[in-house]
Amino acid sequence: MPGGRLTQAERQQIALGLADDLAYAEIARRLERPTSTVTREVDRNGGPAGYRADLAHRATERRARRRKPPAARSQGTQSQSRDDEAVREYEESFTTLLMHQGLPRMTARVLTCLFIADAGSVTVAQLVQHLQVSPASVSKAVTFLEGQGLVRRERDERRRERYFVDDDVWYQSTIASARGVAQVAETARQGVSVLGRDSPAAARLDNIARFSDFISESILRAAEQVREVLHAKPDPTTPAPLDPDRG
Repeated sequence: MPGGRLTQAERQQIALGLADDLAYAEIARRLERPTSTVTREVDRNGGPAGYRADLAHRATERRARRRKPPAARSQGTQSQSRDDEAVREYEESFTTLLMHQGLPRMTARVLTCLFIADAGSVTVAQLVQHLQVSPASVSKAVTFLEGQGLVRRERDERRRERYFVDDDVWYQSTIASARGVAQVAETARQGVSVLGRDSPAAARLDNIARFSDFISESILRAAEQVREVLHAKPDPTTPAPLDPDRG
């Protein structure tokens, strides 16, 4: 699969694909590029209706000239081995995945930024600069994520609003999801008595309630068990398991 920046010929292929109403995935397949590369390219350069290959190519060249060289890092740090282009590709792929899970694009972009931030927190200004969006867009996305239990906000020592994602954020999200399923069960169960227990609709709602109860309880139980395993500290007095390949 080709790597590196898109060529002008590839951008022309993207423009032709958009003109033919091809999906991003199909354009990417023909270019042998990740779908996220095509998505980001089009979004950065006018969108599906305004994309022009020559203008996009010149804009990319201008951005490359303006881009400052990376700050020198001390040898041996983890960040030294990171490929900036690979990180951008991964960020877009994760964002696309979250969008397929139902999150709006801006919300998915903000959450991905928090996931891949080493510190697990960012300020409004950092998000605005990184995503090239307005503070209002960031605030709206964070408000949604906060309501889902995925993000929390605090004021740092400089009184700046900072957004955090905890290490067990997926546990918290899973718990919130399980509780949502439990609410579906409760609401469906209320409908059984309202519609009459002998009616087909009531039977359908009763099945929904019982199914949702089982799913919710199973998720909660599994989440707690996995959390205990992941957070358990090894007992230094417990002998290591024997290697069956050794006598």
